[in-house]
Amino acid sequence: MKSKRQIQKETTRQKIMDTACRIYAKEGFSASTARIAKEAGVSHGTVFAHFQSLNDLLECIIGEFQISLAAEFHDMAESSISVSDFLDTHLKILMEHEDFYLRLITERSLLPEEVQYVYADNQSAIAHHFNLMMSREMKNGTIKEIPVHMLFNTWLGMIHYYLWNKDFFSPEEPVLARYAGELKHTFLSLIRK
Repeated sequence: MKSKRQIQKETTRQKIMDTACRIYAKEGFSASTARIAKEAGVSHGTVFAHFQSLNDLLECIIGEFQISLAAEFHDMAESSISVSDFLDTHLKILMEHEDFYLRLITERSLLPEEVQYVYADNQSAIAHHFNLMMSREMKNGTIKEIPVHMLFNTWLGMIHYYLWNKDFFSPEEPVLARYAGELKHTFLSLIRK
């Protein structure tokens, strides 16, 4: 059983991470830890009592986000869920975190190298589960024989293109919510036999 102190520490840590995620989504990854501390209602030193460095904070936030995606995909890839349902779930998760995800894919190359590795490792895990599902569907004869890595890259490419050009496609509302159905339908029409 956790002590009251342990619960408080975990709560504070999560509050810092949630606040940082919200600020980074809105202002970018150049937002200061002082800004995050103020918004979270903690001292600047408290941030570093929970995270050894800014890189540690970034790794935790991006890792937690990517791990939640990968875990969801692992469960789906192991089940007999349809490709359509798999794509719906991916879009749903990205829509819930659209601003943060857009910031992540836009500013990824500006992040410290070790933080980029966290993103890349977890993106690889997601691709692996996606590819397992697509390989199974190819064997079942429901989708075309296309290199599985190209399927994942095409799917992400479509999503990223709309996110990167949000100001053209949907300046007033979340772009994925507006185009999710069309993105999924187009992708499925490209890959189905």
